[in-house]
Amino acid sequence: MSNYKFKTTNIRGKQYVEVNERIKFFRQEKKYDGWGIHTDINMLDGEQCLCKCTIVNGSGEVMAQGHAHEVKSSSNINKTSHVENCETSAVGRALAILGIGIDTSIASANEVQDAIAKQETSTSVPTENIMDKAVTYIKSQTNKEKAFESIVTKYGDQLTDKQKAGLKKFVR
Repeated sequence: MSNYKFKTTNIRGKQYVEVNERIKFFRQEKKYDGWGIHTDINMLDGEQCLCKCTIVNGSGEVMAQGHAHEVKSSSNINKTSHVENCETSAVGRALAILGIGIDTSIASANEVQDAIAKQETSTSVPTENIMDKAVTYIKSQTNKEKAFESIVTKYGDQLTDKQKAGLKKFVR
C-alpha cells in the first residue's frame, strides 16, 4: 500500500476513517485502476433499506462485499436520506473489507457516528434525570469522591463538562 495519509475523525478517543477518504484512496491508487464499485438495493420499502456493495477487479472478479441497513425513522438525517446513508455505509464497509482505511477499525467514522446517534435516541436517559439521580446518589454516599467517579464512569459521555463540574461541587 502507498504512503497515503487517511484523514480521520476522532470519536470518543478513537480515530475512524471516513467513507469519502476510502473512496478517494480507491480511485487514486494505481493498483485499483479498472476496478469498480457496484451497489444494489436489496430491500427498499417505506421504512427501511438494505444495500449491498460489491468491489470488482478489472476482470469483474468479486474482491470484496459490504452490506448496510438503515431505518428511515432512526435519525433526523435518515428521514430524508436513509437510502443514501445505506449506500454510503455499504460502500465504506466493502472498501474496508478490501483493506482500505482499517488501521483502527473496519467501521467508518460515518457508521460509528450513526450508531452512537441511534443508541442515544433509543436508550439514553434524559440528562435532567441523570443529574437528579446523580446529586441524590452523591449526597447519600459516605465516600462522595467514589460516588462521583462511579457516575462519571457510567454516564460521563452523556454529561457536559459544566454538568460534571456542577456534580463535583457535591464532593467534599
